[in-house]
Amino acid sequence: MPKRYWWVLATYVLMQLSAFIGVPLLYAGGFDETQAQVLWSMFSFLTAFIVVLLLLLKDMKRAEWNRNRASAGQSFKWIVLGILLAFATQMAAGIIEQALGVRHASQNTKMITEIAKQMPIFIIVVAVIGPILEEVVFRKVIFGSLRRRYDFTIAALASSFLFGLAHLDFPYLLTYVAMGYVFAFLYEKTKRIVVPIAAHATMNTIVVLLQVVFSDRLEEYIQHLKETESLILFFF
Repeated sequence: MPKRYWWVLATYVLMQLSAFIGVPLLYAGGFDETQAQVLWSMFSFLTAFIVVLLLLLKDMKRAEWNRNRASAGQSFKWIVLGILLAFATQMAAGIIEQALGVRHASQNTKMITEIAKQMPIFIIVVAVIGPILEEVVFRKVIFGSLRRRYDFTIAALASSFLFGLAHLDFPYLLTYVAMGYVFAFLYEKTKRIVVPIAAHATMNTIVVLLQVVFSDRLEEYIQHLKETESLILFFF
């Protein structure tokens, strides 16, 4: 693995660990807990994004000469297909997890949703910056490096397992591994990191909008469906 890749990994790890110092400092400075978490997340993610971008400038220049990359039209098709595959895989993994006894909602998703509801600017981190960093780290750097030595399945599973562990939401590890596998598949097929980035970012955006922006309307719609179902059962 090139030295710059090790620096990318170190940047990502330091970004994650920095919250243990940065958030308490902001909290002690007068911000409430949610504000401290959001402000530090914005700062640390943006800083890490800039550092990683600078570290990978050489890779971006080389990618322009890669003749094996998918065309712009093919990449768009793979992005759309990737979004559908990611949602389908997430649903399948969810069914398996429920069959194994995982009943409660994801604590990671619940925490992110609550923070985003209080401070919507946090959506930028969840829907844009986060997916970019995660795809660069887990697909381009980790999966890409493993892929040079192992076949696709081993490289994809190993990088996806690390992707799942990084979310610290262990009851839903299968879901993260499954989605990571889909994103690795997209990168393998197109040789363009922008494809899994776009699929990941779009998926996160849809989920966040449904749970944060349109949650009240969804609850009303679900309640309406329940009332309609009760009415139908009453007559039949």
